[in-house]
Amino acid sequence: MFTLFTQSNLILLVIGLFSVLFIIYGNIKWRASFYAAKNRKEFLDSIESDSMKNSLLILGFFHPYCNAGGGGERVLWTTIHTIQKNYSHVMCVVYTGDTDVTREEILENVKTRLSIELNPDTIDFVFLNNRKWVEDSRYPRFTLLGQSFGSIILGFEALKKLTPDIYFAKRIFGCKVAAYVHYPTISSDMLNKVQERRPGFNNDNLIAQSRVFSTGKIWINCIECFIFASRYYRIFAYLYSLAGSFADIVMVNSSWTKDHIDKLWGVNSKIVYPPCDTTALSKLPLDGRHRIIVSVAQFRPEKDHLLQLQSLHRLLLDHPNLRKGREKVELVLIGSSRNASDDARIAKLQEKCKELDIVDNVKFEINASFQVLVDWLSKAKVGIHTMWNEHFGIGVVEYMAAGIITVAHNSGGPKMDIVISYNGQKTGFLANDPETFATELFNVFSLPDDEFKNIQINAREHAIIHFSEHVFQDAILKLFEPIFRLNK
Repeated sequence: MFTLFTQSNLILLVIGLFSVLFIIYGNIKWRASFYAAKNRKEFLDSIESDSMKNSLLILGFFHPYCNAGGGGERVLWTTIHTIQKNYSHVMCVVYTGDTDVTREEILENVKTRLSIELNPDTIDFVFLNNRKWVEDSRYPRFTLLGQSFGSIILGFEALKKLTPDIYFAKRIFGCKVAAYVHYPTISSDMLNKVQERRPGFNNDNLIAQSRVFSTGKIWINCIECFIFASRYYRIFAYLYSLAGSFADIVMVNSSWTKDHIDKLWGVNSKIVYPPCDTTALSKLPLDGRHRIIVSVAQFRPEKDHLLQLQSLHRLLLDHPNLRKGREKVELVLIGSSRNASDDARIAKLQEKCKELDIVDNVKFEINASFQVLVDWLSKAKVGIHTMWNEHFGIGVVEYMAAGIITVAHNSGGPKMDIVISYNGQKTGFLANDPETFATELFNVFSLPDDEFKNIQINAREHAIIHFSEHVFQDAILKLFEPIFRLNK
Protein backbone atom coordinates (compact mmCIF):
# COMPACT_ATOMS: atom_id res chain seq x y z
CA MET A 1 0.00 0.00 0.00
CA PHE A 2 1.34 3.45 -0.96
CA THR A 3 0.44 6.78 0.59
CA LEU A 4 0.26 9.89 -1.58
CA PHE A 5 1.15 13.14 0.20
CA THR A 6 -0.60 16.27 -0.99
CA GLN A 7 1.36 19.54 -0.82
CA SER A 8 -0.50 20.72 2.30
CA ASN A 9 -0.02 17.37 4.03
CA LEU A 10 3.67 17.45 3.18
CA ILE A 11 4.00 20.97 4.62
CA LEU A 12 2.29 19.85 7.83
CA LEU A 13 4.58 16.82 7.99
CA VAL A 14 7.68 18.99 7.61
CA ILE A 15 6.43 21.46 10.24
CA GLY A 16 5.72 18.58 12.60
CA LEU A 17 9.13 17.04 12.00
CA PHE A 18 10.95 20.31 12.68
CA SER A 19 8.84 20.84 15.81
CA VAL A 20 9.91 17.46 17.14
CA LEU A 21 13.55 18.16 16.25
CA PHE A 22 13.34 21.56 17.97
CA ILE A 23 11.96 19.97 21.14
CA ILE A 24 14.68 17.30 21.06
CA TYR A 25 17.38 19.93 20.47
CA GLY A 26 16.04 22.10 23.32
CA ASN A 27 15.98 19.12 25.68
CA ILE A 28 19.55 18.15 24.71
CA LYS A 29 20.76 21.71 25.15
CA TRP A 30 19.07 22.03 28.57
CA ARG A 31 20.59 18.75 29.71
CA ALA A 32 23.97 19.78 28.31
CA SER A 33 23.86 23.07 30.22
CA PHE A 34 22.86 21.24 33.40
CA TYR A 35 25.67 18.69 33.17
CA ALA A 36 28.17 21.34 32.09
CA ALA A 37 27.50 23.47 35.16
CA LYS A 38 27.37 20.50 37.55
CA ASN A 39 30.52 18.76 36.37
CA ARG A 40 32.52 21.95 35.95
CA LYS A 41 31.73 22.85 39.58
CA GLU A 42 32.85 19.40 40.74
CA PHE A 43 36.06 19.76 38.73
CA LEU A 44 36.82 23.21 40.17
CA ASP A 45 36.08 21.99 43.70
CA SER A 46 38.76 19.34 43.26
CA ILE A 47 41.43 22.05 42.74
CA GLU A 48 43.08 23.13 45.98
CA SER A 49 44.43 26.54 44.92
CA ASP A 50 41.80 29.33 45.18
CA SER A 51 43.77 31.61 42.84
CA MET A 52 43.89 28.82 40.25
CA LYS A 53 40.13 28.30 40.53
CA ASN A 54 39.40 31.98 39.88
CA SER A 55 41.69 32.34 36.86
CA LEU A 56 41.36 28.85 35.44
CA LEU A 57 40.79 28.40 31.72
CA ILE A 58 39.94 24.81 30.81
CA LEU A 59 41.29 23.74 27.43
CA GLY A 60 39.88 20.41 26.21
CA PHE A 61 41.63 18.01 23.82
CA PHE A 62 39.42 15.30 22.32
CA HIS A 63 41.92 12.53 21.56
CA PRO A 64 40.44 9.02 22.01
CA TYR A 65 43.81 7.30 21.38
CA CYS A 66 46.14 9.65 23.26
CA ASN A 67 48.37 6.78 24.42
CA ALA A 68 49.17 5.55 20.88
CA GLY A 69 52.56 7.27 20.56
CA GLY A 70 52.25 8.33 16.91
CA GLY A 71 52.59 11.59 15.00
CA GLY A 72 49.16 12.84 16.00
CA GLU A 73 50.02 12.22 19.63
CA ARG A 74 53.27 14.21 19.25
CA VAL A 75 51.17 17.16 18.07
CA LEU A 76 48.90 16.77 21.11
CA TRP A 77 51.63 16.54 23.73
CA THR A 78 53.85 19.22 22.20
CA THR A 79 50.87 21.60 22.15
CA ILE A 80 50.13 20.90 25.81
CA HIS A 81 53.81 21.21 26.74
CA THR A 82 53.98 24.60 24.97
CA ILE A 83 50.86 25.87 26.75
CA GLN A 84 52.12 24.67 30.12
CA LYS A 85 55.38 26.60 29.69
CA ASN A 86 53.65 29.85 28.77
CA TYR A 87 50.26 29.92 30.52
CA SER A 88 50.12 28.70 34.11
CA HIS A 89 46.39 29.50 34.40
CA VAL A 90 45.38 27.05 31.65
CA MET A 91 44.33 23.55 32.66
CA CYS A 92 44.68 21.10 29.77
CA VAL A 93 42.13 18.28 29.87
CA VAL A 94 42.55 15.29 27.56
CA TYR A 95 39.46 13.24 26.72
CA THR A 96 40.62 9.70 25.99
CA GLY A 97 39.26 6.21 25.60
CA ASP A 98 42.46 4.62 26.94
CA THR A 99 40.71 3.18 29.99
CA ASP A 100 43.23 0.35 30.34
CA VAL A 101 45.96 2.70 31.62
CA THR A 102 46.23 5.23 34.43
CA ARG A 103 46.94 8.94 34.28
CA GLU A 104 50.46 8.32 35.56
CA GLU A 105 51.12 5.60 32.97
CA ILE A 106 50.06 7.88 30.11
CA LEU A 107 52.39 10.66 31.28
CA GLU A 108 55.24 8.16 31.66
CA ASN A 109 54.64 6.84 28.14
CA VAL A 110 54.75 10.37 26.76
CA LYS A 111 58.11 10.80 28.43
CA THR A 112 59.63 7.48 27.33
CA ARG A 113 58.15 7.19 23.83
CA LEU A 114 58.22 10.83 22.73
CA SER A 115 60.76 12.40 25.11
CA ILE A 116 58.24 15.03 26.26
CA GLU A 117 58.00 15.71 30.01
CA LEU A 118 54.74 17.32 31.09
CA ASN A 119 53.82 19.19 34.27
CA PRO A 120 51.30 16.91 36.02
CA ASP A 121 49.80 19.86 37.96
CA THR A 122 48.17 21.50 34.93
CA ILE A 123 46.95 18.45 33.03
CA ASP A 124 44.05 16.12 33.71
CA PHE A 125 42.25 13.30 31.93
CA VAL A 126 38.61 12.43 31.34
CA PHE A 127 38.33 8.72 30.57
CA LEU A 128 35.61 7.74 28.09
CA ASN A 129 33.80 4.41 28.03
CA ASN A 130 32.24 4.55 24.56
CA ARG A 131 35.34 4.45 22.33
CA LYS A 132 34.03 1.24 20.78
CA TRP A 133 31.70 3.41 18.69
CA VAL A 134 34.63 4.93 16.74
CA GLU A 135 36.48 1.67 16.07
CA ASP A 136 36.75 1.02 12.31
CA SER A 137 36.27 -2.72 12.88
CA ARG A 138 32.73 -1.98 14.09
CA TYR A 139 31.68 -0.78 10.64
CA PRO A 140 32.63 -3.24 7.85
CA ARG A 141 30.48 -1.13 5.50
CA PHE A 142 29.83 2.64 5.51
CA THR A 143 32.87 3.04 7.75
CA LEU A 144 33.14 6.82 7.45
CA LEU A 145 29.49 7.38 8.30
CA GLY A 146 29.56 4.89 11.16
CA GLN A 147 32.69 6.31 12.76
CA SER A 148 31.40 9.86 12.40
CA PHE A 149 28.13 9.07 14.17
CA GLY A 150 30.16 7.13 16.72
CA SER A 151 32.31 10.19 17.36
CA ILE A 152 29.14 12.15 18.16
CA ILE A 153 28.29 9.60 20.85
CA LEU A 154 31.83 9.71 22.21
CA GLY A 155 32.02 13.50 22.02
CA PHE A 156 28.73 13.88 23.87
CA GLU A 157 30.00 11.60 26.63
CA ALA A 158 33.14 13.74 26.90
CA LEU A 159 31.31 17.04 27.18
CA LYS A 160 28.72 15.59 29.52
CA LYS A 161 31.51 14.60 31.91
CA LEU A 162 33.30 17.96 31.72
CA THR A 163 32.69 20.97 29.49
CA PRO A 164 35.82 23.08 28.89
CA ASP A 165 36.09 26.70 27.74
CA ILE A 166 37.66 25.75 24.41
CA TYR A 167 36.60 22.57 22.60
CA PHE A 168 34.83 21.48 19.44
CA ALA A 169 31.01 21.37 19.93
CA LYS A 170 29.96 24.96 20.41
CA ARG A 171 26.40 24.74 19.05
CA ILE A 172 25.20 22.69 22.00
CA PHE A 173 27.69 23.19 24.80
CA GLY A 174 28.75 26.82 24.17
CA CYS A 175 32.52 26.27 23.83
CA LYS A 176 35.01 28.06 21.65
CA VAL A 177 36.06 25.77 18.81
CA ALA A 178 39.62 25.14 17.63
CA ALA A 179 40.42 22.47 15.05
CA TYR A 180 43.80 21.05 14.14
CA VAL A 181 43.14 18.88 11.10
CA HIS A 182 45.62 16.10 10.33
CA TYR A 183 43.61 14.44 7.61
CA PRO A 184 40.24 15.39 6.06
CA THR A 185 37.71 12.68 6.82
CA ILE A 186 36.55 12.93 3.22
CA SER A 187 38.30 14.40 0.18
CA SER A 188 37.92 14.63 -3.57
CA ASP A 189 40.79 12.13 -3.88
CA MET A 190 38.84 9.57 -1.88
CA LEU A 191 35.69 10.17 -3.93
CA ASN A 192 37.60 9.75 -7.19
CA LYS A 193 39.19 6.57 -5.88
CA VAL A 194 35.76 4.97 -5.36
CA GLN A 195 34.39 6.26 -8.68
CA GLU A 196 37.43 4.82 -10.51
CA ARG A 197 36.93 1.53 -8.61
CA ARG A 198 40.45 1.48 -7.17
CA PRO A 199 41.07 -0.65 -4.02
CA GLY A 200 41.58 1.21 -0.77
CA PHE A 201 41.27 0.91 2.96
CA ASN A 202 37.60 1.96 3.08
CA ASN A 203 36.91 0.58 -0.40
CA ASP A 204 37.85 -3.09 -0.52
CA ASN A 205 38.76 -5.20 -3.54
CA LEU A 206 35.28 -6.69 -3.87
CA ILE A 207 33.76 -3.23 -4.25
CA ALA A 208 36.61 -1.92 -6.37
CA GLN A 209 36.41 -4.80 -8.84
CA SER A 210 32.66 -4.76 -9.35
CA ARG A 211 30.76 -2.05 -11.20
CA VAL A 212 27.58 -3.11 -9.40
CA PHE A 213 29.12 -2.95 -5.94
CA SER A 214 31.05 0.22 -6.74
CA THR A 215 27.89 1.93 -7.88
CA GLY A 216 26.13 0.53 -4.84
CA LYS A 217 28.70 2.03 -2.47
CA ILE A 218 28.14 5.51 -3.91
CA TRP A 219 24.42 5.15 -4.73
CA ILE A 220 22.83 3.64 -1.65
CA ASN A 221 19.21 3.38 -0.70
CA CYS A 222 17.29 5.50 1.77
CA ILE A 223 16.82 2.71 4.32
CA GLU A 224 20.58 2.26 4.77
CA CYS A 225 21.52 5.92 4.90
CA PHE A 226 18.25 7.85 5.36
CA ILE A 227 18.72 9.65 2.06
CA PHE A 228 16.97 9.24 -1.27
CA ALA A 229 19.09 8.34 -4.32
CA SER A 230 22.00 10.54 -3.21
CA ARG A 231 25.70 9.90 -3.46
CA TYR A 232 27.02 8.58 -0.17
CA TYR A 233 30.38 10.31 -0.29
CA ARG A 234 29.03 13.62 -1.58
CA ILE A 235 26.35 13.75 1.10
CA PHE A 236 28.98 12.86 3.68
CA ALA A 237 31.23 15.60 2.31
CA TYR A 238 28.40 18.10 2.79
CA LEU A 239 27.85 17.02 6.40
CA TYR A 240 31.59 17.18 7.02
CA SER A 241 31.65 20.68 5.56
CA LEU A 242 28.78 21.71 7.82
CA ALA A 243 30.58 20.40 10.90
CA GLY A 244 33.78 22.23 9.93
CA SER A 245 31.96 25.54 9.58
CA PHE A 246 31.50 25.63 13.37
CA ALA A 247 35.23 26.07 14.05
CA ASP A 248 36.53 29.45 15.29
CA ILE A 249 40.19 28.57 14.58
CA VAL A 250 41.21 26.12 11.86
CA MET A 251 44.76 24.82 11.63
CA VAL A 252 45.98 22.22 9.15
CA ASN A 253 49.20 20.25 9.02
CA SER A 254 50.19 20.55 5.34
CA SER A 255 49.54 22.15 1.97
CA TRP A 256 47.67 19.01 0.86
CA THR A 257 45.33 19.13 3.88
CA LYS A 258 44.82 22.88 3.48
CA ASP A 259 43.74 22.48 -0.13
CA HIS A 260 41.02 19.99 0.81
CA ILE A 261 39.84 21.63 4.04
CA ASP A 262 39.59 25.13 2.55
CA LYS A 263 37.43 23.78 -0.28
CA LEU A 264 35.27 21.61 1.97
CA TRP A 265 34.81 23.98 4.91
CA GLY A 266 34.91 27.29 3.04
CA VAL A 267 37.68 28.67 5.29
CA ASN A 268 41.17 30.07 4.94
CA SER A 269 43.01 27.72 7.26
CA LYS A 270 46.46 28.29 8.70
CA ILE A 271 49.21 25.77 7.93
CA VAL A 272 50.93 24.75 11.14
CA TYR A 273 53.41 22.01 10.37
CA PRO A 274 53.45 19.30 13.08
CA PRO A 275 56.30 19.40 15.62
CA CYS A 276 59.20 17.17 14.66
CA ASP A 277 62.05 16.31 16.99
CA THR A 278 64.67 17.84 14.71
CA THR A 279 66.85 19.19 17.54
CA ALA A 280 67.73 15.86 19.15
CA LEU A 281 67.80 13.89 15.91
CA SER A 282 70.02 16.41 14.11
CA LYS A 283 72.76 15.61 16.63
CA LEU A 284 73.07 12.06 15.32
CA PRO A 285 76.24 11.42 13.29
CA LEU A 286 75.95 11.28 9.51
CA ASP A 287 78.71 8.71 9.12
CA GLY A 288 78.87 5.04 10.07
CA ARG A 289 75.50 4.06 8.59
CA HIS A 290 74.50 0.45 7.95
CA ARG A 291 72.49 -1.11 5.13
CA ILE A 292 69.26 -0.70 7.06
CA ILE A 293 65.87 0.57 5.85
CA VAL A 294 63.72 1.93 8.67
CA SER A 295 59.97 2.39 8.62
CA VAL A 296 58.50 4.54 11.43
CA ALA A 297 54.69 4.35 11.37
CA GLN A 298 51.83 3.09 13.49
CA PHE A 299 50.52 -0.29 12.38
CA ARG A 300 47.39 1.16 10.83
CA PRO A 301 46.04 -0.06 7.45
CA GLU A 302 46.51 3.25 5.64
CA LYS A 303 50.25 3.23 6.39
CA ASP A 304 50.48 0.35 3.90
CA HIS A 305 53.23 -1.75 5.45
CA LEU A 306 52.34 -4.44 2.92
CA LEU A 307 53.73 -2.21 0.16
CA GLN A 308 57.00 -2.00 2.10
CA LEU A 309 57.27 -5.78 2.28
CA GLN A 310 56.44 -6.09 -1.42
CA SER A 311 59.05 -3.46 -2.27
CA LEU A 312 61.73 -5.27 -0.26
CA HIS A 313 60.73 -8.54 -1.94
CA ARG A 314 61.11 -6.90 -5.36
CA LEU A 315 64.47 -5.40 -4.36
CA LEU A 316 65.82 -8.79 -3.25
CA LEU A 317 64.53 -10.51 -6.39
CA ASP A 318 66.25 -7.95 -8.61
CA HIS A 319 69.45 -7.95 -6.53
CA PRO A 320 69.93 -11.34 -4.78
CA ASN A 321 73.29 -10.19 -3.43
CA LEU A 322 71.38 -7.94 -1.00
CA ARG A 323 69.73 -10.93 0.68
CA LYS A 324 72.69 -11.95 2.88
CA GLY A 325 76.37 -11.53 3.50
CA ARG A 326 78.27 -8.21 3.60
CA GLU A 327 75.72 -6.48 1.36
CA LYS A 328 72.67 -7.72 3.26
CA VAL A 329 69.80 -5.21 3.50
CA GLU A 330 67.45 -5.25 6.49
CA LEU A 331 64.02 -3.59 6.85
CA VAL A 332 63.08 -2.55 10.41
CA LEU A 333 59.38 -1.78 11.04
CA ILE A 334 59.04 0.52 14.08
CA GLY A 335 55.55 1.41 15.28
CA SER A 336 52.94 1.27 18.01
CA SER A 337 50.05 -1.14 18.27
CA ARG A 338 46.88 0.47 19.64
CA ASN A 339 44.55 -2.50 19.99
CA ALA A 340 43.70 -6.07 19.01
CA SER A 341 43.06 -5.02 15.40
CA ASP A 342 46.60 -3.66 15.13
CA ASP A 343 47.98 -6.83 16.74
CA ALA A 344 46.15 -8.93 14.16
CA ARG A 345 47.49 -6.71 11.38
CA ILE A 346 51.05 -7.20 12.62
CA ALA A 347 50.54 -10.97 12.71
CA LYS A 348 49.39 -10.89 9.07
CA LEU A 349 52.45 -8.87 8.09
CA GLN A 350 54.68 -11.40 9.80
CA GLU A 351 52.95 -14.20 7.88
CA LYS A 352 53.43 -12.23 4.68
CA CYS A 353 57.17 -12.09 5.37
CA LYS A 354 57.21 -15.89 5.39
CA GLU A 355 55.18 -16.05 2.19
CA LEU A 356 57.58 -13.63 0.44
CA ASP A 357 60.65 -15.38 1.88
CA ILE A 358 62.02 -12.20 3.46
CA VAL A 359 61.85 -13.19 7.15
CA ASP A 360 65.63 -12.96 7.56
CA ASN A 361 65.61 -9.42 6.17
CA VAL A 362 62.76 -7.97 8.27
CA LYS A 363 62.62 -7.02 11.94
CA PHE A 364 59.61 -5.73 13.94
CA GLU A 365 59.99 -3.19 16.78
CA ILE A 366 56.53 -2.86 18.36
CA ASN A 367 55.79 -0.12 20.92
CA ALA A 368 59.47 0.73 21.05
CA SER A 369 60.75 3.35 23.47
CA PHE A 370 62.06 6.68 22.20
CA GLN A 371 65.61 5.56 22.89
CA VAL A 372 65.19 2.39 20.81
CA LEU A 373 63.76 4.51 17.99
CA VAL A 374 66.71 6.91 18.12
CA ASP A 375 69.14 4.00 18.14
CA TRP A 376 67.72 2.65 14.87
CA LEU A 377 67.60 6.13 13.32
CA SER A 378 71.28 6.56 14.12
CA LYS A 379 72.17 3.34 12.23
CA ALA A 380 69.97 3.37 9.14
CA LYS A 381 70.83 4.64 5.70
CA VAL A 382 67.31 4.73 4.24
CA GLY A 383 63.83 5.55 5.54
CA ILE A 384 60.74 4.25 3.73
CA HIS A 385 57.24 5.75 3.91
CA THR A 386 54.48 4.17 1.80
CA MET A 387 51.16 5.78 2.76
CA TRP A 388 49.16 7.04 -0.22
CA ASN A 389 48.20 10.70 0.26
CA GLU A 390 49.88 10.95 3.66
CA HIS A 391 48.53 14.17 5.13
CA PHE A 392 51.98 15.30 6.28
CA GLY A 393 54.61 12.74 7.30
CA ILE A 394 56.34 13.42 10.62
CA GLY A 395 58.33 10.22 10.18
CA VAL A 396 59.71 11.52 6.87
CA VAL A 397 60.95 14.71 8.54
CA GLU A 398 62.49 12.70 11.35
CA TYR A 399 64.37 10.61 8.78
CA MET A 400 65.82 13.81 7.29
CA ALA A 401 66.78 15.28 10.65
CA ALA A 402 68.43 12.00 11.64
CA GLY A 403 70.58 11.94 8.50
CA ILE A 404 68.57 9.22 6.76
CA ILE A 405 67.71 9.47 3.06
CA THR A 406 63.99 9.10 2.43
CA VAL A 407 62.07 7.11 -0.15
CA ALA A 408 58.42 8.19 0.26
CA HIS A 409 55.16 7.78 -1.62
CA ASN A 410 54.79 10.26 -4.46
CA SER A 411 51.65 11.92 -3.08
CA GLY A 412 50.25 14.10 -0.28
CA GLY A 413 52.44 15.93 2.22
CA PRO A 414 55.75 14.23 1.38
CA LYS A 415 55.37 15.22 -2.28
CA MET A 416 54.11 18.79 -1.68
CA ASP A 417 55.96 19.92 1.46
CA ILE A 418 58.78 17.62 2.53
CA VAL A 419 60.62 15.64 -0.15
CA ILE A 420 61.08 18.68 -2.36
CA SER A 421 64.03 20.51 -3.84
CA TYR A 422 65.84 22.66 -1.27
CA ASN A 423 68.82 24.87 -2.07
CA GLY A 424 68.43 23.56 -5.61
CA GLN A 425 69.28 20.02 -4.49
CA LYS A 426 67.50 16.76 -3.65
CA THR A 427 66.16 16.04 -0.17
CA GLY A 428 65.03 12.48 -0.94
CA PHE A 429 63.25 10.26 -3.45
CA LEU A 430 59.61 9.48 -4.36
CA ALA A 431 57.98 6.27 -5.63
CA ASN A 432 54.54 4.76 -6.33
CA ASP A 433 54.58 0.95 -6.34
CA PRO A 434 56.81 -2.04 -5.43
CA GLU A 435 58.82 -1.68 -8.63
CA THR A 436 59.57 2.03 -8.29
CA PHE A 437 60.20 1.74 -4.54
CA ALA A 438 62.65 -1.11 -5.18
CA THR A 439 64.40 0.96 -7.86
CA GLU A 440 64.76 4.04 -5.64
CA LEU A 441 65.91 1.99 -2.65
CA PHE A 442 68.64 0.44 -4.78
CA ASN A 443 69.57 3.89 -6.13
CA VAL A 444 70.08 5.20 -2.59
CA PHE A 445 72.28 2.26 -1.60
CA SER A 446 74.26 2.81 -4.81
CA LEU A 447 74.99 6.51 -4.24
CA PRO A 448 78.67 7.53 -4.03
CA ASP A 449 79.67 8.55 -0.50
CA ASP A 450 80.03 12.26 -1.30
CA GLU A 451 76.64 12.46 -3.03
CA PHE A 452 75.00 10.52 -0.18
CA LYS A 453 76.41 12.96 2.38
CA ASN A 454 75.35 16.03 0.35
CA ILE A 455 71.74 14.81 0.36
CA GLN A 456 71.96 14.05 4.08
CA ILE A 457 73.19 17.57 4.89
CA ASN A 458 70.69 19.32 2.62
CA ALA A 459 67.71 17.30 3.87
CA ARG A 460 68.69 17.87 7.52
CA GLU A 461 68.89 21.65 7.01
CA HIS A 462 65.50 21.63 5.28
CA ALA A 463 63.95 19.73 8.19
CA ILE A 464 65.41 21.99 10.90
CA ILE A 465 64.41 25.27 9.26
CA HIS A 466 60.84 24.34 8.32
CA PHE A 467 59.60 21.61 10.67
CA SER A 468 61.18 22.01 14.12
CA GLU A 469 59.28 22.05 17.41
CA HIS A 470 60.18 25.73 17.81
CA VAL A 471 58.43 26.61 14.54
CA PHE A 472 55.33 24.70 15.70
CA GLN A 473 55.35 26.27 19.17
CA ASP A 474 55.64 29.81 17.80
CA ALA A 475 52.70 29.22 15.46
CA ILE A 476 50.50 27.73 18.21
CA LEU A 477 51.22 30.59 20.61
CA LYS A 478 50.54 33.19 17.93
CA LEU A 479 47.10 31.70 17.21
CA PHE A 480 46.02 31.07 20.82
CA GLU A 481 47.64 34.03 22.60
CA PRO A 482 44.67 36.41 22.08
CA ILE A 483 42.26 33.89 23.60
CA PHE A 484 44.50 33.00 26.54
CA ARG A 485 45.32 36.66 27.24
CA LEU A 486 41.64 37.68 27.32
CA ASN A 487 40.80 34.87 29.74
CA LYS A 488 43.79 35.38 32.01
